[in-house]
Amino acid sequence: MARIKGGLNARKKHNRVLKLAKGYRGARSKQYRVAKQSVMRALASSYAGRKQRKRQFRRLWIARINAAARINGLSYSRFMYGLKLAGVDINRKMLAELAVNDAEGFAELAELAKSKVA
Repeated sequence: MARIKGGLNARKKHNRVLKLAKGYRGARSKQYRVAKQSVMRALASSYAGRKQRKRQFRRLWIARINAAARINGLSYSRFMYGLKLAGVDINRKMLAELAVNDAEGFAELAELAKSKVA
């Protein structure tokens, strides 16, 4: 039986990594060993970044809701508690959207929350 050399598989693996490293600077995009390290780190960072993006957006939404709630005479926590008591089930993303684009609608929600808390 003839011996099968592994060169084809190695080349395929190297090309896969080098393709992912395209656009990297210097040896990071040319040499397999350096490119492999850079790609592994980049993939790990992109995975972590997808998790962090969710946290950062939630922080942004809360900051916007808090600012709009304070304009209407409530703190963020009292506003959210008032909405919960009133049975209003709107997520933070939509509340932040209301706070930015529909001040009157947000003010109505703030008055509702204020009446339930007080």
